[in-house]
Amino acid sequence: MLTQIINGRILTPQGWLKDGSVLICDGKILEVTNSDLAVIGATVIDARGMTIVPGFVSMHAHGGGGHDYTEATEEAFRTATNAHLKHGATGIFPTLSSTSFERIYQAVDVCEHLMKEKDSPILGLHIEGPYLNPKMAGTQYDGFLKTPDENEYIPLLERTSCIRRWDISPELPGAHDFAKYTRSKGIMTAVTHTEAEYDEIKAAFAVGFSHAAHFYNAMPGFHKRREYKYEGTVESVYLTDGMTVEVIADGIHLPATILKLVYKLKGVENTCLVTDALAYAAYEGNEPIDPRYIIEDGVCKMADHSALAGSLATMDVLVRTMVKKANIPLEDAVRMASETPARLIGVSDRKGALAKGKDADIVILDKELNVRCVWSMGKIVPGTDNLLHK
Repeated sequence: MLTQIINGRILTPQGWLKDGSVLICDGKILEVTNSDLAVIGATVIDARGMTIVPGFVSMHAHGGGGHDYTEATEEAFRTATNAHLKHGATGIFPTLSSTSFERIYQAVDVCEHLMKEKDSPILGLHIEGPYLNPKMAGTQYDGFLKTPDENEYIPLLERTSCIRRWDISPELPGAHDFAKYTRSKGIMTAVTHTEAEYDEIKAAFAVGFSHAAHFYNAMPGFHKRREYKYEGTVESVYLTDGMTVEVIADGIHLPATILKLVYKLKGVENTCLVTDALAYAAYEGNEPIDPRYIIEDGVCKMADHSALAGSLATMDVLVRTMVKKANIPLEDAVRMASETPARLIGVSDRKGALAKGKDADIVILDKELNVRCVWSMGKIVPGTDNLLHK
């Protein structure tokens, strides 16, 4: 089926096209052009007054629609993925929280199965933990935290290629050997839930830790011990050239001023927007049944108010927050939600940009930056055909 989206402002790798068109067929982009002339035989979608951007790449989301990926069932994977897909995440890396290796193997089996489906938006698996510093991991992972064990992770990674990212605390014994091994496998390896300072971050970067998960969250900044002052993980990551970052840009986990600072110091090419969403993102059901959590102030918190537990955001929320609260140009906000994560996690050959030959993953935003229509691999995502009925 030949489809042409016309009359919209289009974000291309070269910049904006005004009132151009995107021609798609068989799940691929055939052409992006500044012409708004309708092609004979194509189904024409008029995006007059709207903005056409690449589909977002979500590389850190624990769940959505009432399900958590750590449930490790097809129902959970499909429900959570579809919930985020409706908000523009046309490529997603389901994230597992710290859990047992038995559960990780179950999730791997589900992920591998779903990735084989034609036009699947699931691009690989992301694991956070269980190799986390217990001082920085909170109470939600009690019973699962441990130090890296090559007798666990090597057999797993020799069995599957679906794991594309793994986050751990770099200061743990065995963490450097872990990073060397994951780097040899082409797996994005990130520091997370850490209290590492400059020398530790430098050493971690040298062995393969290339990224900082939910930057600023679950890591210290500048601090004192007795009468002396020390740089924290935050300053250490800033000072490590080449280390990339991600931010939970929901406007709650980080204030707009910090989002501006990350953008200014790390830049578009080194910064990704992530949701870190829990099961209650894009969820229309009842309040959480898990007594550990409460929903308050638009975010999920630990019930004792000791910490934020995760976000309720979707990818479109992140883009709106960066533009409307942090005053970041729309093109840069979109790139941090699409182009940059696609490149960093290794899918930029087909995702993350509107260009000839790429997958036809397309999001149309209205003037308020709300999602009006989503195409995943050239097919309209059910429930996002608002543009067709405007």
